[in-house]
Amino acid sequence: MDGEMARKELITKDKIAETAFVLAKEEGIENVTARKLAAQIGCSTQPIFRVYANMSELYLEIYQKAIDDFGDYYEHYKSDVETPFIHLGLAYINYAKEERKLFQLLFQSEHRGDRGLFELLNGKSAAVSREINRASAAGCQNPSGLFMKMWIFIHGCACMVLTGDYDLTEDETIELLNDIYRNCS
Repeated sequence: MDGEMARKELITKDKIAETAFVLAKEEGIENVTARKLAAQIGCSTQPIFRVYANMSELYLEIYQKAIDDFGDYYEHYKSDVETPFIHLGLAYINYAKEERKLFQLLFQSEHRGDRGLFELLNGKSAAVSREINRASAAGCQNPSGLFMKMWIFIHGCACMVLTGDYDLTEDETIELLNDIYRNCS
């Protein structure tokens, strides 16, 4: 080389955030540490703390990425179910199966800050609002109340997925959710 030093790879905020998100997805947020993250990226911890004032700031970004990930998952989840709330319920239960660590981060951790479950589920896709509107259009007198009753069951199913206690098929799940919908609407 004609005397020039090789350029150092620049460690960007996007690179740090994406690597941290993947680490949280694979190993859980509790395993996203500055040292582990730096090792994954192949740098010291200095670039991380040049971009983020502290790990809490990075955790907020990971959390937002997880919210967006669930919203994308819901939007792309395939089902032919027409009954309100059931598509959302199936997506939520299957997200717990497929993205255990992110599900735990979003729906079972203290990292939610002041965000309630409704806000998290609604996210960028407005999933809950759309389902409530669909139930209302179908003649449900109290769609918000119905959502709460169904959601207790749906969340319980997803939590059972994480403990290995959920063994219902998708058809069985749909049948139970349809029963709840019919009995409460």
